[in-house]
Amino acid sequence: MKIALIGYGKMGQTIEKIALDRGHEIALIIDVKNADSVSVEQLKEVDVAIEFTNPDAAVNNYLLCFEAGVPVVSGTTGWLEQEAYVMDKMKAYNGTFFYASNFSLGVNLFFALNKKLGAMMNRFPDYDVDMVEVHHTQKLDAPSGTAITLAEGLFETLDKKSEWTLGKAEDNQVHIEAERRGDVPGIHTVKYESDVDEIVITHSAKSRQGFALGAVISAEFAYDKKGALNMQDLLNL
Repeated sequence: MKIALIGYGKMGQTIEKIALDRGHEIALIIDVKNADSVSVEQLKEVDVAIEFTNPDAAVNNYLLCFEAGVPVVSGTTGWLEQEAYVMDKMKAYNGTFFYASNFSLGVNLFFALNKKLGAMMNRFPDYDVDMVEVHHTQKLDAPSGTAITLAEGLFETLDKKSEWTLGKAEDNQVHIEAERRGDVPGIHTVKYESDVDEIVITHSAKSRQGFALGAVISAEFAYDKKGALNMQDLLNL
């Protein structure tokens, strides 16, 4: 495939290496140096776009890809307040949009485990639940998209929880502690605690390799499909 990389930071560069190793071509690189000059016509020359930028730029990038008729795979988080608008535009252009808050296979298995544990713990109201997520200092949004996805999994399984908060939690809220330090790729912890014990599950990423590989595999998956796609479609979880 001919791939456009939209965003060429550490993640984009890791994706580039993995894509080349898997026999693909990087036909277009878009970063802060040339973002203003990229056209729909340029995007029409590629088979799929992989987008890792920032919340302020992401939605416009999606729209350009939809207009060009190019499937777009995105791991940018922090833009979901505009999700309905993006979905409407995707449908209007009969486009393809693969979004994941996290492309790691391990994290997506962790999502499934989180829901299963939540369903079990729903029977035991003496336990309360909170979360901690840790990322590198360059990550702009808080909490992380992965943490929000984990929280949403809890809302599906715990009757008493319906919102997340970064502050002091009310009874219906899950507190998320968001830490930014060093070059941490990502650590997510879900903790259930009672007066007598606690149950903790954690996923800790060792590098960006898992995220990048998942993004390339997702691009291969989305290449010949239409509509909204996610990791559950890819992994059949």
